[in-house]
Amino acid sequence: MTARIRFAVIALALVFVAAAAFAQSSKHDSQLKTVRGVVIDKSENPVPAGVVFLKNTRTNQVRSYIADNSGNFRFSGLDPNADYELHAEKDGAKSQTRNISSFESRLDIVANLKLERKKD
Repeated sequence: MTARIRFAVIALALVFVAAAAFAQSSKHDSQLKTVRGVVIDKSENPVPAGVVFLKNTRTNQVRSYIADNSGNFRFSGLDPNADYELHAEKDGAKSQTRNISSFESRLDIVANLKLERKKD
């Protein structure tokens, strides 16, 4: 086998390995979860600038998101094997905590959060 043929075979093998690694990486990324929704008040009106908290119950890591002018929030790139707790707060009002289970098979989860009156 000449050096050129040997080089061509090695180069072709490397291309196949890189393609397989890329395909596996893309498949893994497509399995990540997204949680999105709207923060609303008791009258079901959107609440701009409500703060939404997402806690990974395995690691206790908390992410936060400030809802946009339409009350929308979004957390993406979430571990599908973790459980999460989700709630919103604004001006002393708080929503109920929603649980997002790792057993939930949907990858795009919609969870609207209704702010309730302050608890004294």
